[in-house]
Amino acid sequence: MKVLFTNTALVLLGLGALLSSCSKPQQSQKTGLKYNDRTNGGYVRYRQTHPSPGPGLIPIEGGTFVLGGSADQDVSFEYNNVRRRVTVPSFYMDETEVSNQDWLDYLHWIAITFPDDREYYYNAIPDTLVWRKPLSYNEPYVDNYLRHPAFQDYPVVGVTWDQIQDYCTWRTDRTNENILRQGGQLVTWKDASKAGAPAVQNTTPFNTDIYLNGQITGAGIDGKRMPRDLSPARAGATAANGKGGLRRPVRLEDGVLKSGYRLPSEAEWEYAALALAGNTQFENINDGKIYPWNGLGVRSPNKSTRGLILANFKRGGGDNAGVGGGLNDKADITAPVRSFPPNDFGLYNMAGNVNEWVADTYRQTSFEDVDDFNPFRGNEYTNKRLADASKGLYAKDKYGRPIKDAATTNKKLKYSEMIAQQQGQGAAATQGTAPASPIAGKPFKADMRGYGDTVNSVLYGNTSLVSDHSKVYKGGSWNDMAYWLNPATRRFMNQDDASAEVGFRCAMTMVGAPEINPGGKQYFPVKKPKNYKGR
Repeated sequence: MKVLFTNTALVLLGLGALLSSCSKPQQSQKTGLKYNDRTNGGYVRYRQTHPSPGPGLIPIEGGTFVLGGSADQDVSFEYNNVRRRVTVPSFYMDETEVSNQDWLDYLHWIAITFPDDREYYYNAIPDTLVWRKPLSYNEPYVDNYLRHPAFQDYPVVGVTWDQIQDYCTWRTDRTNENILRQGGQLVTWKDASKAGAPAVQNTTPFNTDIYLNGQITGAGIDGKRMPRDLSPARAGATAANGKGGLRRPVRLEDGVLKSGYRLPSEAEWEYAALALAGNTQFENINDGKIYPWNGLGVRSPNKSTRGLILANFKRGGGDNAGVGGGLNDKADITAPVRSFPPNDFGLYNMAGNVNEWVADTYRQTSFEDVDDFNPFRGNEYTNKRLADASKGLYAKDKYGRPIKDAATTNKKLKYSEMIAQQQGQGAAATQGTAPASPIAGKPFKADMRGYGDTVNSVLYGNTSLVSDHSKVYKGGSWNDMAYWLNPATRRFMNQDDASAEVGFRCAMTMVGAPEINPGGKQYFPVKKPKNYKGR
C-alpha cells in the first residue's frame, strides 16, 4: 500500500511539473529573454533532436579499436599497417555498396536537368572499359554490366575517386531537396510539375549550401509549409505562400536537413568492417576478428549453412566461382550488393565483392602519423568564394554549386581581411592569376595531405608511385585472394584511375550524442535547462 501511494504521488508530482513547465515560456538561462517570442526580437531556441540517418545509411556506434590490429601477418611486406590504438566517433554508413541502379539514377538526373550539357553526362559515366583485358573475353561486361537490368543490383565499378566526390555532392543535394519538397518547405514535386508552374528542370538545381545561404527562395520556389519567421521583417522573409505572419527558408538550426554524404575515412571503414561491437560486453572484447565475421576461416560454421563461402572472393588461381553444379560463392565476377550475411553492424560485403574507395590519401606511415582521435590523412581546406562579399552571397558554377577556393589561413579572418581577400580573388579570377593572401608573414598550406612528410614531395610520382593523388582502397574483391579480405589490409590507386574490382559506399557524419542504443544501460542523466521544451 505504501509503495502504491509513493508511485501515485510521484506520478502526480511529475504531471504537475510537466504542466507547470508547459505553462511557462522557455527563456535564456543567461539573460532571461524569452525564446520564440515575436515581441522581443524573435530569439529562437530550436527543438533539440538527434537526427536519423539519411536514406541508405545505418548507424555505426564509434569507440576505440586497434587500427591495423586484425592483420596477423604482412604478406606483402609493405609495413603500412602498423598497429595503433585510435578512437573513431559514431557515424552513419551505407548498408551496401553503391549499385549500378544507384549510379543510373545519378546519370538520369543529369540527363533531364542538363539535357544539352554532354560534357557533364560524359564525365559522370563510369569507365566500362575497365573490364577489358588483353587475354580475357570480357567484352560482354563492357557492353552490359552498367546498364543491363540483370546487373542493376550489382556494385557499380569503373568509377574514379574524383567522380565519387561529385556523386556525394549530388546525393546530398537530392536527399535534402526531397526532404524539403515532401515537407512542404519547398514547392512539392506535384505542384512543381503542374502545367504553368515553374519547371523544376528549367531552374538552377537545388544545392544545400546555396539554399542554407538564403539564395534559393522566392515565388515558385517557396513551399506552403515554410517555418514561421519570428524575427522582425527582413530580407529573405516572405508571406506569399504562408498565412499568419512571415515565413523563411529552413535553417541548419531547424535540424531538418541531413549532413553531407561523403566517402568514409580509412579508420571509419576498417572499424565498421571489423564490427567488434558484436563481440563486446561491458567494454570487454571477448573475441577478436580476422575477417568481418567470427572465426579463422572463410566458410560458415552454422549447421544450416555449414561450409558455404562467406564472401565473394577468388579461392585460388583460376577458381573464381567453384565447380559447376556446386558453385562455392555463387558469383564469377561481382554479386548483388545484399549477397552473403551482413556483419554485426548490419553492413553487407565489407569483405569481398569489390574493393572500396575511402577518403584517405595514401602514405606508408599513415597509421603511425595520424591523430589517435578520428584519424584521417587527406585534409584539403577550402572556403566558399563570395560573389558579393558585402551581402554574403556565394559564387556559383554553372551547375548551381558553390565555387570553393583553397583556404589561405587557419583561423577566422577579420571582416576587413575577408573583404580584401574576396576582392583579390575576384580580380585574380578575371585576370587568370592566383589570389594573394592578405595575411602577410603568416603562410598557410591549404593542402595538408602530405602533412609531416620528411621527404621532398616533389619526388612523389617521379621516384615513387605514391603522390598526393594516391587514394586508399580496402576490402578485397571478387578477383582477390582471401588475404585482402582482412579489414586492416590497404592498397592505393590514383584518384583519377578506375578498376573493375573497385567500387564504394558512402558515409555521413553523426551529430550529437555518440551512443546508438542507450536502452538498458547505466547512465548519468543530462539535466535540461529550466522551462525546457524546445520549439
